[in-house]
Amino acid sequence: MSERTYLQAISDALREEMRRDQRVFVLGEDVGVYGGAFKVTLGFQEEFGPWRVMDTPLSETAIVGGATGAALMGLRPVAEMQFADFISCAWDHLVTVAAKQHFRGGTAVPIVVRLPSGGGFSGGPFHSQNPESSFAHIPGLKVVCPSTPPDAKGLLASAIADPNPVLYFEHKHLYRRIKAEVPDERYTIPFGEARVHREGDDVLVVTWGAMVHTAAEAAEELAKEGVEVEVLDLRTLIPWDKERVLEDVRRCSKVLVLHEDTRTGGFGAEIAATIAEEAFEHLDAPVKRIAAPDTPVPFSPPLEKAFIPQVEGVAAGLRELAEY
Repeated sequence: MSERTYLQAISDALREEMRRDQRVFVLGEDVGVYGGAFKVTLGFQEEFGPWRVMDTPLSETAIVGGATGAALMGLRPVAEMQFADFISCAWDHLVTVAAKQHFRGGTAVPIVVRLPSGGGFSGGPFHSQNPESSFAHIPGLKVVCPSTPPDAKGLLASAIADPNPVLYFEHKHLYRRIKAEVPDERYTIPFGEARVHREGDDVLVVTWGAMVHTAAEAAEELAKEGVEVEVLDLRTLIPWDKERVLEDVRRCSKVLVLHEDTRTGGFGAEIAATIAEEAFEHLDAPVKRIAAPDTPVPFSPPLEKAFIPQVEGVAAGLRELAEY
């Protein structure tokens, strides 16, 4: 075990997979000589060479299209978007081709697209989005959102081994802020298995990504008031652990769904609807959602803070549920 940051855990997993499988290669803007926009692939080109750590033109369409073609020829590409926001340029290749190829021709498309996402650093509307719900709606794509260094490493290993296209959302605000003990050896974490981040029996928070830590801080505030909050980290959205969510709903009876993505059409709506359909009789309060407002992410630091759900707002929502 070694203490690793979230960023180091991602880098470790990628390096391990490249060492063990010659089919794995990395492509993206500035991933080689520069080491990536956030230095995840720093030193990779020196170890693996320019054909396995490939600097590409400034074209997300070419990156995802090239990765899809390479995957169809038997390779396992890991494509980096410098920011998750830029994936919109590659929508057609990803959604029309990669996501549907298995249904269309029975062929595997083992690509991973790494998507540095989220706000918290005043990056503005083109560098701070959390577009996971857009892709959760597309059959054929898997969506992964790790919140801790151990999960970041194990889920990336699983993503690279998966025969399907996987979107791996790594939250930029966690890169160097979160540290934890991570096993030194290779391991995988199955998709579709939620993890209890904090135990409690009074109110349940269902969340993922950076909001896991926001929820945990809010839960500590409520604990001082005698309310024990469980924080359930989904870890993956497609597939998501519906059975575990419903099990915890039946035990806690009050639920808050929390995410950093904008509210309307966010994946939290799918969770809330499922709870209403399948566990309504176990609820002691309406399902509550806390999310970002339906606007682009602001540049201004005070406005961005108002946009992204904060600990005090989550704590207030939990109090409302506890007192209902």
